[in-house]
Order: sequence, then C-alpha cells, then structure tokens
Amino acid sequence: MILLDSNFLIGLLVSGSAEAGKVETWFMDTELCTSSVAWYEFLSGPVDEEGIAVVLSMISDRVFPSTRDQAQEAARLWNSTGRLRRLRLNATIASAAILVNAELATANIEDFQHFVPLGLRLRN
Repeated sequence: MILLDSNFLIGLLVSGSAEAGKVETWFMDTELCTSSVAWYEFLSGPVDEEGIAVVLSMISDRVFPSTRDQAQEAARLWNSTGRLRRLRLNATIASAAILVNAELATANIEDFQHFVPLGLRLRN
C-alpha cells in the first residue's frame, strides 16, 4: 500500500506531472490511500468537486482517520526528531503511513527523511 501525501494528491490533477505519472503506474499494482491530514491539506485547495472525485476514485475512498494510536505515534515521531515546528503535520502523516504499513509517496523527501530511522518507508 502507498499513502499519498498532499503534494501527490494535488499532482494527480496536473496532467503530465511527475506525480500523476507515478500514481498512474502505482495504481495498476498496489492500493493507494491517504491520511486525514493530507486529505485536509488537499481539500484546502483550490480544488473543485470534479478534482475531488478523480482523486477519490484513485484512492478508492481510503482516507485513514486520525485515531488515538495515530496521535500517539505522531507524538513519538515528533518528539524523537527534536520537536521541530515544521515537522508537526508531517509527523501525523508519517504516523498514518507507519500504522497502516504503507510506503509514503511525497515530494517533500527532505522533511520526511527525519522519520525514516523511526519506521517510515518512503516511495520515490
């Protein structure tokens, strides 16, 4: 399973983008999903109903909700990486990927790299 970060969700709607090309390839072989935080970032737009429907069809409505376990994992990640303010939301996205045993597809490799030693798997 591959969990898509918001930049991949947005990229799905950009014809010819690197993100769209990768997702179309992955779609043939594996399940795609996202976290509620990445979904929130995506919906913050601008995006229209048609774009939302396209992305939902690619992830088959798999938007994993925030749970107590995810909050605990996110706190562990954030605390273990020095409590950098810029990593707070990224820790919640990373925790969702870890808990559902998914690789994370993101264009923001630099920030998410902090979580790899703590169990995050990145997909390029």
